Amino acid sequence: MFPERRLRRLRRTATLRRLVAETRLGVDDLVAPMFVRQGIDEPQPVASLPGVVQHTRSSLRTEVAALRDLGVPAVILFGIPASKDPEGSEAWNPDGIVQVALRDLRDEVGDDVVLMADLCVDEYTDHGHCGILDGNGSVDNDATLEIYQRVAVAQADAGANVCAPSGMMDGQVAAIRAALDESGHGDTAILAYSAKYASSLYGPFRDAVDVQIVGGGDRRGYQQDPPNAREALEEIRTDLAEGADMVMVKPALAYLDVIARVRHEVDVPLAAYHVSGEYAMVEAAAANGWIDGDAVAMEHLLAIKRAGADFILTYLARRAAEALAG
Repeated sequence: MFPERRLRRLRRTATLRRLVAETRLGVDDLVAPMFVRQGIDEPQPVASLPGVVQHTRSSLRTEVAALRDLGVPAVILFGIPASKDPEGSEAWNPDGIVQVALRDLRDEVGDDVVLMADLCVDEYTDHGHCGILDGNGSVDNDATLEIYQRVAVAQADAGANVCAPSGMMDGQVAAIRAALDESGHGDTAILAYSAKYASSLYGPFRDAVDVQIVGGGDRRGYQQDPPNAREALEEIRTDLAEGADMVMVKPALAYLDVIARVRHEVDVPLAAYHVSGEYAMVEAAAANGWIDGDAVAMEHLLAIKRAGADFILTYLARRAAEALAG
């Protein structure tokens, strides 16, 4: 007549729920994406990413020091250069914005924060694609690998602990690993954006880095097709065979199934990127009073962790760290 198992017993109090929680989110799970812009004197707000700014070199140092003090273990840098060209040459300029920012941060925080650098050229090319274009306007995969090698060496020379190739070129990890090893940077790790989908959730990010594809094109010819999950596993196996130390699924929430499948498949550290559109939707709904933004934000991060991610790239990093500390 009465249920023999009463699972509600272990949900009665907050402390009981904490005691039996299967998934725990901590500050060590967070990586903060940071934008740094060349040639500005004050941080510039990103309208479509409330609370996020394009940093100056000085404000970046201050913010990363604050994140260190909160216990956030890592940041990943994205640069916005003052000038662009067809190859994106500012991406490997030793005095380019990410390289000088890396040196600044190495002086500021030493080894107290893991310094990651996104490795792509779409922020730096005048056409907005993630590589060199051929005569037909398509991205030339193999020519692009050569410039990725230059970018990786420049980032490692400047102090990056981790290079994070995000361009989704075939063979990019092998090319970058070879360039790093040959230049004396054998200890520089690679976080591969292995399963980066051609998502519609990147719009606010492109506002933040001032990127538009000339002529209104897209990246579906090299980023992964959203219907495919088995292909993600093949991308990840390939990147690991080529020398990736860590792998990533991007975006996160719409691809929790992929995160879970990857976690089942591999034992290396697995990252997930809670992307700009996922963040912006929470902020917009909260601003309208439709949801409790802070509660939903933490639920998002917990879901990503529960799916199997070891760490999460998220614009919520500082807020989450403050909440977890509180």
